[in-house]
Formats: sequence, structure tokens, C-alpha cells
Amino acid sequence: MASDRDPLLGSVRNAARVLRAFTNADAELGVTELAGRLHLSKSTVHRLVATLAAERLLERDPATGRYRLGLALYELGTNVTEHVDLHQAALPVLTTLRHTTGEMVHVAVLDGLEVIYVERLESHHLLPIFRTVGHRLPAHWTSSGKVLLAALPRPDLVKRLAGVQLEARTSRTITGHSMLLDELDKVTARGWASNEQEGHEGVVSVGAPLRGPDGRVIAAVSVVGASTRMQGATMRRYTALVVDSAAVISRRLGYRSRS
Repeated sequence: MASDRDPLLGSVRNAARVLRAFTNADAELGVTELAGRLHLSKSTVHRLVATLAAERLLERDPATGRYRLGLALYELGTNVTEHVDLHQAALPVLTTLRHTTGEMVHVAVLDGLEVIYVERLESHHLLPIFRTVGHRLPAHWTSSGKVLLAALPRPDLVKRLAGVQLEARTSRTITGHSMLLDELDKVTARGWASNEQEGHEGVVSVGAPLRGPDGRVIAAVSVVGASTRMQGATMRRYTALVVDSAAVISRRLGYRSRS
């Protein structure tokens, strides 16, 4: 039994043991089999599998009463593989992009109406923004977030926005739903998004979509810098660089444009 100082939860550990008991050779197992293999009581195993099934991590065959791994595990595994592949595909290109522009470079993914930054290469310039991978920001503040929101099916996006008050960070932040939808239509049409001091005063960015093998937008890459540096011809050049870099990363991820 775990002591008070033991950071591991016994119930979680046993749930993990249940999941690992399933193999290609033993794709379906019953409560009695699991209890015998794991040296747990049948009542304990029954509670574990019932909970895992409720979370879609296991599925129960109503005809036999036996269990198999559920679709939620496949979805989680796909996410892990996708992010590992994303890191491997993006890093060399991000390094070149950061070296060429001298600015901060990010890769972000969407979670609800927020972006999570999963890759970050620092600039030599100091900026008044976050410093860690894993940081979250409201998607409507950022160029990456606009790219990712624009890629959603419109009914899904409207559902996510329903009843949500878009927070204003600066006087330039888009807070109206109709204005945001109009902006996202422009993003879709041109293939990139900009952030003009909408999340932080004096900070601008430009982002473009990263696509997986099926063409689905899975992330966005962006260059972030001071508005005093990223303007005019420089901003136009960085926009082209970001779009080109996004295309290269997407090809490394297996995407092949039909055009």
C-alpha cells in the first residue's frame, strides 16, 4: 500500500496495469482473467474497468461481457505521435527561420479558444511576452490563434464562440464575434494571419498553418517581434518567409498540395 509520502496513486497505477494487460494476442479480456493476471480482486477490477469504459478508454462487448481497448486511447496515441512528428519536422525549419529573421519563432496548437505554444525559439531581442513552452493565450489575440480558428469548420467555431465574451488585452484586440469571423475569412483567403499589437502593446506577429498528411491544419508557425522592427517591407518579407516555412514543415509532415 502506498504511504502518505508515496506520490503514486495506487488506483491510477492499477488502471494503467489494466490497460497494459491488453495486447495483440489478448485483444479482449474479461474481469476474471484480468483479476488473475494482475493479482487483484474481481471487485477491484470490475470498478476499474467500469470507470475506464465510462471514459472510453475501454469498450465492453455486450454479448460476451469482455473488454477491449477503446477509441479514446487511439485518439490519445494519435495526438502523441502527431506532436512528436511535429517537433521533428519543425525544428530544423524553425531554426533557419529564427536565424533569417532574428526574431522569436513559435509553433502553437489549438485547445478550445486558446493556443498552446509547443515549440519556441528565443530571439536576441527582449519582448514583454511569455518565456516558456506550454504557455496559453487566448487565440483571438494571436496570429497563430487566428490561423487555427480559421481552419475550424464554421459551425464548430460558432459553437465554441457561443456565449463567450472575447477578452480585450489592448485597444486593438478584436472582441466582437462578427469582426472576428470577418477577420478569419480574410485569413482563410490569403493563407496567413497577422497580429497587430492585439495581445501586447508594441508586439506584432505573422503566422501560417501547418498541415498534416490529410491536409488538416494541425498547428501554426509564427514569427513574433517588436512593431518598430516588423513593419512595412520587413513585415512583408517576414510574411513570405513564414508562409514558405510553413509549407516546408507541412511537406516534412507528409502533406502534398494538390495545386
